Amino acid sequence: MLTGAAGKLGRIVLRDLLDHGFSVLALDQAPPPGLTDADDAQFVRIDLTDHGAVTEAITGRIEERGGPFDGVVHLAAIPAPGLAPNGTTFRNNSAATWNVFDAARAAGIRNVVWASSETVLGLPFDAAPPPYAPLDEEYRVRPESTYSLVKSLEEEMAHHFCRWQPKLTMTGLRFSNVMHVEDYARFPSFDADPRLRKWNLWGYIDARDGAQAVRKALQRKGPGVEVCIVANADTVMTRSSASLMAEVYPDVEVRKELAEHETLLSIDKARRLLGYEPEHSWRDHV
Repeated sequence: MLTGAAGKLGRIVLRDLLDHGFSVLALDQAPPPGLTDADDAQFVRIDLTDHGAVTEAITGRIEERGGPFDGVVHLAAIPAPGLAPNGTTFRNNSAATWNVFDAARAAGIRNVVWASSETVLGLPFDAAPPPYAPLDEEYRVRPESTYSLVKSLEEEMAHHFCRWQPKLTMTGLRFSNVMHVEDYARFPSFDADPRLRKWNLWGYIDARDGAQAVRKALQRKGPGVEVCIVANADTVMTRSSASLMAEVYPDVEVRKELAEHETLLSIDKARRLLGYEPEHSWRDHV
């Protein structure tokens, strides 16, 4: 089951899962683009803040859309700060995630993957610089917006769901800024001012690589909750990562020798835990 199946990342995740032999029940407020009768997928229009509707969907009780389901991928949300009033963002995103987690537990589903966010790392780095680079999962979350606060609460929520149900596997993917191929045309303009993209340490995630991370997280073995940063292996800049840090964040500790365009959002844990390895780069398209 996939929530947010019509979203910027969700539609790519849906196609990737189908192409790799998964059957998918797609949930969203609008149909995912590109689905055909040949696809092993069904769509249900749903309000994820409605606990009863979510429970009915995940427990397989919607007519002709029945389970059982082996896993749940939860991507649906108001997708960024500033798109709705803060109270609306909090009510929508927190309720939707609680409903999905709770319904999955009630249905006996043992594998849940959900979209966390790079924003929990302290983005944008306007209030305070990053504590070190490359950033990893080892320091306490630093939400700077209501959107990010909810993502932080989701991670804490998952911890307790796994405490309540020790056989549950939950994987939170801290996605960087999601990009499609058509977005790459503007990347060269970032070089004019390195501060334009300092807010997330010049990171991004190609939606196709984001989908790879979701698929591999669904295949993760072992109970408990884990969170992983998911970014591409490079930055959005043509300049070296070391020179960017030296100019924009000269007082921030750089904890390793950096490759030329190496991401400053460490993906070492995703590589180790999930077998994730980015296959795409904006440099292949511009």
